[in-house]
Amino acid sequence: MSARILIAEDEPNIVTSLEFLLQKQGYEVRVARDGEQALQLAGSFRPDVVLLDVMMPVRNGFEVCRMIRENAALAGVKIVMLTARGRDAERDKGLALGADAYMTKPFSTKELLGKVAELVSRDAA
Repeated sequence: MSARILIAEDEPNIVTSLEFLLQKQGYEVRVARDGEQALQLAGSFRPDVVLLDVMMPVRNGFEVCRMIRENAALAGVKIVMLTARGRDAERDKGLALGADAYMTKPFSTKELLGKVAELVSRDAA
């Protein structure tokens, strides 16, 4: 069974490239365009990894991260926060809320795919 990846991102260009690259790697991918949709899909799709943008409509990534971590049914979900804001305080906040990794935009897609593979394999071990 292929790993499930939820992309929670409102920037169409980022969504298009990530969706294509992740599907090419054999992952099952779903896309949420805002924080509320991300929470709904997290509950129904049960992703292995969520690529979570910080700045999104309706609910921001920090709220979504916190709510996923508070949901016992989603305890095993890995979260990679993606943001244009690279300040240490924001990175620390994301990690404190339970994110497994934090990447600053623009990010290397190769590095991001490597991080996803690492998190998926860590889950499978």
